[in-house]
Amino acid sequence: MPRKLKTYVTSSGFFDLAVAAPSMKAALAIWGSKGNEFQQGFAKETDDPAIIKATMEHPGIVLRRPVGTDGAFKEHAELPKLSALQKALKEKQPPPTVTKTPKKELRQPDTAASRKAAELYDLAQQRREREEQRDRARREKEKVRRAQAVEKAKAALDAALENHEKRNADIANERERLDRRARFEDERWKEEKNRLEAALKRARD
Repeated sequence: MPRKLKTYVTSSGFFDLAVAAPSMKAALAIWGSKGNEFQQGFAKETDDPAIIKATMEHPGIVLRRPVGTDGAFKEHAELPKLSALQKALKEKQPPPTVTKTPKKELRQPDTAASRKAAELYDLAQQRREREEQRDRARREKEKVRRAQAVEKAKAALDAALENHEKRNADIANERERLDRRARFEDERWKEEKNRLEAALKRARD
């Protein structure tokens, strides 16, 4: 059975935010909040009929309006004017904290519209989960692709290094062979020179 939705509001940057969600925790997750704005007093449940109506028509979707204004919440809102920002900065205060004194709870009427909104929220939540799964699968696939590319590049580098070392070894062997030939030639020439010089001396004598 779909969970009953409530409407929660907060502010972030240039916008007031509103969302229909089954719980404060769910609202924080949809807003992408890292902290708990409800505990800090910067978020609350609202009983404003206009805001509730707008969020129930788009359950699970973050609606916005320019901060410092009282216009309608929309999925795509324009940036606020400078005067509205200045007014918001002057008046910005966290919503009053919830006390433990008994008071009337903010409940949504159990109407066909609210039940439909809850069903739509569940569908939106399922769509978000599918998108997250696809994103995780894409990230995992990209991770595997990068790992394979790194492994291929490393293998090519290792093969090139092995070939380079083999060439150097061949060059070293060739150099040693040439050095032996040079030494042999020096010794041969020394012997031949001595023989020819001796012959020249005998001829002169």
